[in-house]
Amino acid sequence: MKLVRFLMKCANETVTIELKNGTIVHGTIASVSPQMNTALRTVKMTAKGQDPISLDTMNIRGSTIRYFILPDSLPLDTLLIDDQPKPKNKARKETDRGGRGGGGRGGGRGRGGPRGRGRGRGPR
Repeated sequence: MKLVRFLMKCANETVTIELKNGTIVHGTIASVSPQMNTALRTVKMTAKGQDPISLDTMNIRGSTIRYFILPDSLPLDTLLIDDQPKPKNKARKETDRGGRGGGGRGGGRGRGGPRGRGRGRGPR
């Protein structure tokens, strides 16, 4: 399971997030996007070398996050179970990849495919 999918399941958990610039953010996860952008509620933000600031809500860009510090009470074994079954070669079945002369890479015509259009010469 990807880390982001795990974090998406952690809604309503209180976490501490350390950002790449050294800022520490403590709050309750409202949501996590596939890009790891994180929305928090009841936030206490401590910028590096400054006093803490209390905020109602905060959004953090995923690429600026260094660490998620999770609570010890979090049931990791149940959250890490992958509840979505993996698709079985669905992408291959949807598109006709070819085989003898079919679509796939390079189009058609090659060992058994339909004839080409020629060079456009008219009747002789």
